[in-house]
Amino acid sequence: MNAEVLASSKSELSLSITQSDIGTLYIVQHELLRDPNTHFAGVIVKHPLTNECWMRVASKGSPAQGISKAADSAIKHTEDLEKLFNSTIQVN
Repeated sequence: MNAEVLASSKSELSLSITQSDIGTLYIVQHELLRDPNTHFAGVIVKHPLTNECWMRVASKGSPAQGISKAADSAIKHTEDLEKLFNSTIQVN
């Protein structure tokens, strides 16, 4: 995954993200929107042939810290799901 800052201010951050799957970014967006400090979190596929996605985040605090916190939360949920899945497979 590669990310490039398109625009940045104290309360907003716009990123161009390549070499990533839009599904992963949707999970991060979902986690961002659970944070009451986040005003807006949006993800789009800019162009399907270039596999470029854009993400824009607006928040009361630092948008970059919000994205980092949301990604960490998504990773933890994924690890929990993996443990649940593995325990279910071993039982059956």
